[in-house]
Amino acid sequence: MHTVIRDHPQPLQHFTFPPTLPLLVMAPHPDDFDAIGVTMRFFQKNGNPLYVAVAGTGINGVEDSFCKPPTRKTKMQIREQEQRASCRFFGLPDDRLSFMRLAEDENGRVMTSDANTDRMRHLFISIKPAIVFMPHWNDPNQGHQRAYAMLRQMALSMKYPLAIFLNRDPKTIWMRCHVSMGFGENTAAWKSKLLRFHRSQHQRNLNQRGHGMDERILNVDRDSAAGCSIDAPYAEIFEIELFRSGRIEDVIK
Repeated sequence: MHTVIRDHPQPLQHFTFPPTLPLLVMAPHPDDFDAIGVTMRFFQKNGNPLYVAVAGTGINGVEDSFCKPPTRKTKMQIREQEQRASCRFFGLPDDRLSFMRLAEDENGRVMTSDANTDRMRHLFISIKPAIVFMPHWNDPNQGHQRAYAMLRQMALSMKYPLAIFLNRDPKTIWMRCHVSMGFGENTAAWKSKLLRFHRSQHQRNLNQRGHGMDERILNVDRDSAAGCSIDAPYAEIFEIELFRSGRIEDVIK
């Protein structure tokens, strides 16, 4: 773990979120939604309209040995099927999950372009989210960096208060820690099951790291809870970036 965590985060449960607020998970890759599944379940139970948009294909995460033939199309289909399966287990309606399939470079990473930004903007206009969730940009993963750059460009042009909740990823280098969602062993077992729907990623982690995807994410959550002195064995943590407002209360009122 190389992330340096600062601040003492406020529990998300300490805020009152009106159930009418629409929320968007802008996932650079399939499985980014599941990495914050406990937080998403909190908002689902609160009644908030929840939308998930997967920006890229995530084909780099599928090993050739996992599929036949090991083509770009086959890998894309695998990742999308896995995301659909996990979202159905979660209880997300099928029409709340979309695959944007933004233009990618030759290495399968979403490109920063006017065309990709315009497609993201059209999605924003149709949903009008109050809060957007995505992995933190301070990460060597260029897909995370580029998706954030386009999202920030859009956020600056929005004419209403908006908050971006940037979550910790296993590769996050450094982030501030503003809010958290702590949870215990029973919820961790549920999250583990959610993550294991991404079978291709689970197998890749077993092959390359000697442990599954679920264990990798939960290890991050365990480290976050300890690093932020959260009174729970695990925690999903977020840095908040606000646009057209200096207070989170203006966004969630």
